[in-house]
Amino acid sequence: MNILIPEKLAIKKPNSKLLKIINNKKFNDKILFEIESEFHSIKVIQNEIGRFLHYNNTYQAGFINTEFYKGNLPYINYFMIPYIMNPNIKNILIIGLGSGKLVDDYYQLFKNIETIDVVDIEENIQEIAVKYFDFIPVKGYKFILQDGITFLRGNKKKYDLIVADVANNEGIDLRFLSDDYFKLIKKSLKKDGIFISNMCASPDFENKKNLFFNEFFSIYRVNFKNNIIFKGNYSDKVYYKSFFNLDERVIDITNVIIISSDKKYKLECSDVVYREIKNLGIDIRYYLSDLV
Repeated sequence: MNILIPEKLAIKKPNSKLLKIINNKKFNDKILFEIESEFHSIKVIQNEIGRFLHYNNTYQAGFINTEFYKGNLPYINYFMIPYIMNPNIKNILIIGLGSGKLVDDYYQLFKNIETIDVVDIEENIQEIAVKYFDFIPVKGYKFILQDGITFLRGNKKKYDLIVADVANNEGIDLRFLSDDYFKLIKKSLKKDGIFISNMCASPDFENKKNLFFNEFFSIYRVNFKNNIIFKGNYSDKVYYKSFFNLDERVIDITNVIIISSDKKYKLECSDVVYREIKNLGIDIRYYLSDLV
């Protein structure tokens, strides 16, 4: 399997003093659950920062509960932005369940929602989400135990919104950056549908050494007329402050949230929409400020 490893995307070396703080940080981890599956070594961890799902000791999902911030892993909050673009979304596909919090948030936001289909290759993930992260499957929710690309190949349904957060404990499978994959995504999207995906790159987007933008971002431009990019500045701020009490990014890697569509949408957040998202505990204006 070809994997895009996040650490190899870094351009700049980290500050040695700050890196030492991170490497020496010890958490009071309590293992609530662990199991070996066909695809992952899974743990649910509780510590002074919150409760988290680990695949091979890599954070996959969870909740932060600190004085500075309470909520989902912060980069996931960018996934609320499609609500600003089209609040009338009815049918959603999510590739990767995680804690199930995104499903809950979408059901609270989208008033006309009919179905949320979630595809995940991990057979234990739904039970873990229910037992350890208070996920409650609701009407219209459907879980499909399958590889995401395999599902897309056989899918005949059209979605208003497709969400892909496909990084695993090793990195990003390059199948999810292939032309075949994007054609399958478009086959499953309505004409005005929105595709939002989480990738990673050095935050120095203009640098010619930026591997993600030099080698992979072109696939988005080929397949979609409009691509909006958010650099994970605010989510990084929340992450480093919550976990390490640091006020700056240490590793030269950030989340890159890309929203793609053949329709040109406006990013205008009304006061009503702002308050609705705020009710989820998310101040979306901080995340919107990361628009590149």
